Amino acid sequence: MQALVWEAPRVMTLRECAVPEVQPGEVLIRVAYAGICGSELSGYLGHNALRVPPLVMGHEFAGEIVALGDGVQTRHPALAQGRMATVDPMIYCGTCEFCARRLNQLCANRRLVGAHRPGAFAEYVTVPAEMIFLLPAGMPARIGALAEPVACAARIGELASPVAGADVLIMGAGPIGLLALQVLRGHGAQRVFIADLDSARLAMAAELGGDVLDPRAVDVPQAVRQATGGRGVAVALDAVGTAATRKQCVAAARSAGTVILSGLHEETSAMPAADIIRREIVVRGSFCYTPANFAAALDLLARGVVRLAPWIVEAPLADGGQWFERLCATPGGVAKVLLVPGGA
Repeated sequence: MQALVWEAPRVMTLRECAVPEVQPGEVLIRVAYAGICGSELSGYLGHNALRVPPLVMGHEFAGEIVALGDGVQTRHPALAQGRMATVDPMIYCGTCEFCARRLNQLCANRRLVGAHRPGAFAEYVTVPAEMIFLLPAGMPARIGALAEPVACAARIGELASPVAGADVLIMGAGPIGLLALQVLRGHGAQRVFIADLDSARLAMAAELGGDVLDPRAVDVPQAVRQATGGRGVAVALDAVGTAATRKQCVAAARSAGTVILSGLHEETSAMPAADIIRREIVVRGSFCYTPANFAAALDLLARGVVRLAPWIVEAPLADGGQWFERLCATPGGVAKVLLVPGGA
């Protein structure tokens, strides 16, 4: 099969690789679409310790079940050859204290498809059967491939709630920011301010109902406070992950408000601790999603509550390296790139 292999910082090569062997308890999937994630961009640049080359990345995907390993049919009778599916790529043990609390994304033994084992930037990928989610009837694989980032947004919405009637701020109009915008509006947020340096992404956010702010033209925290009568927002989400955007979220949050950190662009940064303490701001991380969030994401997609269309680009797997370069520079009016193995 063909696979896109990350070999070194900024080096992606299409190579011939063996089709992975299906182990007991696993499923072989023929990949239809695999999305490029922002965390993979940092890995591509060599800024992410989780990913070590050579590696086949890819954890946002959907495709067709083509083979079942020993024991799968007995334990998972709904899984069958020919069924279309997506995958929760965060593999968890199921037995630790966090799994028992249904916080499986915090499992101390977790492993990520596309980081700890080969991912979906290939024609075929194997995954444990427990991580399979069958696509709802009639859902195209192109839409099913969005389930993973939508699940991230669903988790953000869960942690932010209740937001009905409240104002919120999102720093970053990338895929997670755009999806979180829709989820928070679905939870009843009164206004969702959203800031980004890319004018094309601000245009997408505006079309999705966001109140857009250009940090090059305005001081974002100041603009938010002016719009809220000096109070600030109930929830501020950092979907970028830099020292600047994290500080802006704290400055824009109201006293006793919540700052949610999901962006991982910088692994460490200074935070305005005194302001957080004196105004009793709650700061919490949002990492991936629970299995319930993943199931909710498929429901949101099936009902058309969230979307990234018409800003989805489909590209052949062979063009993956070019798209990684573009997304690291000036993505423009592109909300998600879906790589198509075997695509022309």
